[in-house]
Amino acid sequence: MMAKDTFLNRKVTLNSKGKLIDLSTPVVMAILNITPDSFYGNSRISNIDEALKTTERFINEGAKFIDIGAYSSRPGAADVSEDEELQRLISIVEAIAKEFPESLISIDTFRAKVAEESINAGAHMINDISAGNLDSAMFETVAKLQVPYVMMHMKGTPQNMQENPTYENVTLDVLNYFSEKISTLKKLGVKDIVIDPGFGFAKTITHNYEVLQQLQSFSIFELPMLVGFSRKSMITKVLNNKSADALNGTSILNTAALLKGASILRVHDVKEAVECIKLTERIKNP
Repeated sequence: MMAKDTFLNRKVTLNSKGKLIDLSTPVVMAILNITPDSFYGNSRISNIDEALKTTERFINEGAKFIDIGAYSSRPGAADVSEDEELQRLISIVEAIAKEFPESLISIDTFRAKVAEESINAGAHMINDISAGNLDSAMFETVAKLQVPYVMMHMKGTPQNMQENPTYENVTLDVLNYFSEKISTLKKLGVKDIVIDPGFGFAKTITHNYEVLQQLQSFSIFELPMLVGFSRKSMITKVLNNKSADALNGTSILNTAALLKGASILRVHDVKEAVECIKLTERIKNP
């Protein structure tokens, strides 16, 4: 009963630049990778025209957010300089904001300067894989910008996070991590926080499934929760297939997460994620 009651108390709106974003029904965040080395090759975008065409398709298929990333965070990915990240990012943010003024643009970055310049260019939300750990200026920057902030759990950096991830109790460790971060953000005046348990980041396959099994525990914070399973190795290593063949597995894990309280599905495949939401909402409300 406690988990159910907490779901009812959960914050269900985000405020971005005066736009109220309704999360009372779960929504989809579409992944727009403007990197040459993202782990799922079909998701890579190399120019503005491709970005606009892909964004239009995502919106037509029902995406609420377009999450643009110019720094690949797959395990072992090459580091990218701040200048290069900005060079890849800003022109595409400006183009999408101009072409699709009603779209909600999220920026996948852990750098405060990239976050600020992207918001000034037309973005609406920051999605930080490091929850401020990789740039000490991030929390104060988000507080100044007053935009929604997605913070993810991760240990280390994308370059070393999978070398030997260890936990005494992975779910408890992640809960404690968020408890401290949320307290710090609230003291700074950040009101619109989304938590992301960080599936595939500094976690073994077993860690990932332990967190998923206990996902409803995160409702204790009464905040929206984002999950990202899309075509990841926690699917392919269990099913012994490749990311190109992992859509069905993604849909299964998305469904499990929705039934345990997820508010945002971050995916490569929008149409299928929207269908997961429609069907799980029907399960909840026959």
